[in-house]
Amino acid sequence: MRSDTDELDADLVVVGFGAAGACAAIEAADAGAAVLVLDRFGGGGTSAVSGGVVYAGGGTAIQHGAGVRDSPEAMYQYLRMEVGDAVSSATLRRFCAESSGMMDWLSGLGVPFASSLCPDKTSYPSNRHYLYYSGSERSEPFASAAEPAPRGHRAHGRGTSGATLFTALARAVRARGVAVYRQTTVTSLTRDEAGRVTGVLARTLRDAPGWARLAHRLLSRYAAKPGLYVPALGRALRRRAARLDQRFGRALRVRARSGVVLAAGGFVANREMMRQHAPAYRGCLPLGTPGDDGGGLWLGIRAGGATAKLDRLSAWRFVTPPTALVEGLLVDRAGQRICDESRYGAAIGAAILERTDAAAWLLIDRRIRAAALRQLRGPMLWFQRLQGWYLLRAGAHTAWSLDELAERVGIEADGLRETVRGYHRALADGEPDPAGKRGATPLDSPPYTLLDVSIRPNPGYPCPVLTLGGLVVNERTGAVRAEDGTDIPGLYAAGRVAVGLCANSYVSGLSLADCVFSGRRAGVAAIAAARGVDTNKNMF
Repeated sequence: MRSDTDELDADLVVVGFGAAGACAAIEAADAGAAVLVLDRFGGGGTSAVSGGVVYAGGGTAIQHGAGVRDSPEAMYQYLRMEVGDAVSSATLRRFCAESSGMMDWLSGLGVPFASSLCPDKTSYPSNRHYLYYSGSERSEPFASAAEPAPRGHRAHGRGTSGATLFTALARAVRARGVAVYRQTTVTSLTRDEAGRVTGVLARTLRDAPGWARLAHRLLSRYAAKPGLYVPALGRALRRRAARLDQRFGRALRVRARSGVVLAAGGFVANREMMRQHAPAYRGCLPLGTPGDDGGGLWLGIRAGGATAKLDRLSAWRFVTPPTALVEGLLVDRAGQRICDESRYGAAIGAAILERTDAAAWLLIDRRIRAAALRQLRGPMLWFQRLQGWYLLRAGAHTAWSLDELAERVGIEADGLRETVRGYHRALADGEPDPAGKRGATPLDSPPYTLLDVSIRPNPGYPCPVLTLGGLVVNERTGAVRAEDGTDIPGLYAAGRVAVGLCANSYVSGLSLADCVFSGRRAGVAAIAAARGVDTNKNMF
């Protein structure tokens, strides 16, 4: 790296150009601030490779267009059960009350949404549908505690539409004249004698040879995808990109008059941190990009920031689509029922991981299997079809009796028989399904099949995982908190680098919704604090 250093000035520096960073930059720019966004790669982060689902409700325009009734209170009552103590009741109520307005704000920025309602339980809707039940809203005990409503708002675009959502946000950032320095790695924060964060030190490829910038861009892009699905390939490509960064990077110092917002993602791509904080998830598929290596988190820690919930992760085990599979029984090695099969995939994954060996099978009969195979010919995305074919073919064990099937798979036959008997007794007596599932039907059409949905290294049926914990923040402003509970002046955090709405439990769309919510909060509060405005009031 060259020894000379470029110097810049800005009102606000945003580290990371995903959904959270983009929203922080937009709000700060709309407040009249000069904003500089720095991103290690090309921008987008995990937001751009995500499904593009935003969890929102309370009566959004999209819900109204689909004829869906919802209220902020119903949304709050459901999320309170999912979120737990991740955020305070006041913060959660604020999120629910502002949810409809958040969707209007996104739509005003050009993010496209649609009111086509998905009729079936699914992990992700097909290209025909863009509003769906993205969590466990219709499962018990949630359905009894709060009126269910579909709140998964998928950005309107083919395939996984995270790129559609981020493209609109990036366009809005450019329209405001925000400077974005890509291929720029922040190495440390600068602070004054009073401890206030005053800027950043970075390394940038902006002045590197064109071939080096192109090579870095391509290596980083392919490290994200297909590197997301082939972690070894992703790591190899990241190492090559890092060598280019070290060889051609130029030093950069940026002074930030109003402060710094950290929005650089989680740490699922950091193998050492994963081994330290989440050893039970070894062998799962890291759901993130090369930027999710904990770099932003460590910037905050070195500045004195406190952390929480680093051991909280979300592991996904979806049994749908095909929709028919939700009628099966999810059992462990002892043959005992694990949980309601209609729950969201992250809840199913968490329940499976509670088992000693994380082993699980879905018991279905001939009727369910035939229906599932028919449904595989219906509308769904390619990866869902691939997963369904794998489960029903390569991951299937079939026998004419439960005893024979249990022996073949290696689970306890007595336990499996008793689980099925108890299930049938409850149905015959007209009682609710013991695990809370609605619309249950008997398993009485042999041959029976056990589908292997265990969580372990499995190239045909990987288990995606993402980190949820991070830096502790002031829930009113997004300011990073020190170990003693005080705010670190001039330092803010948003998105998965911070503890937020989904730091305990993830449902589809809640992470992107939190990125928008916390990113806007940090961008507004940082500028307001620098101008002496009372940040204890709601800022938007």
